[in-house]
Amino acid sequence: MIRSLPRFPLIPTIVVAIAIAAMIALGVWQLQRKAEKEAALVHYAQNMTKPAMAFPRIPVGDEYLFRQASAMCLEVLGWQQQGGRNRKGETGWRQIAQCRTGAEGPILLIDVGVAKDPKFKPEWGGGPITGTITHGPDSRTLIGQLFDRRPKSLMLIADLAAPGLEVTAKPDLLSVPNNHLAYAVQWFIFALVAAVIYVLALAWREKKKAPADQA
Repeated sequence: MIRSLPRFPLIPTIVVAIAIAAMIALGVWQLQRKAEKEAALVHYAQNMTKPAMAFPRIPVGDEYLFRQASAMCLEVLGWQQQGGRNRKGETGWRQIAQCRTGAEGPILLIDVGVAKDPKFKPEWGGGPITGTITHGPDSRTLIGQLFDRRPKSLMLIADLAAPGLEVTAKPDLLSVPNNHLAYAVQWFIFALVAAVIYVLALAWREKKKAPADQA
């Protein structure tokens, strides 16, 4: 006797189908992000070999990450601290100067070195700086970044540390996350598991109904 296939109720099936389609779409999107990230890494590697440029004064996205740049800090308006490492690999507190570069315009962020003491107060007052472009501190959450498409602020990591500080470690290409393939596989697995669970649930439902129908 050939067992009949489980009947698919309309509304639950539509809901599950939409969920599975969304998971597959997210997997495909992650594969697209993987290709974009790989292209970005190639671009960053090329930036590391280019000559120094003037630090961009307007938000430009990630185009100039890992490139050498120069800037002039006319006046330090304030300081930020962020955990980090020096070029010896030692952990500490990065000292980030908020600099004025002209009469108007955005604040320039310059990482002038790492202190081991979190209470350290830098005495650096500004001047010409050369260093490597990287992202500045960003207080937005990952979810917030999805809905806020403004480019991240950029910062200059100084080649020479301010007095009393150790030079901050340069940005490393290996620190750029590229786990989109793993995320894509996860979404595809979630979609497959959801489909299998739904079919098994329907089969169990039909099996449970069978004795009642025969009574």
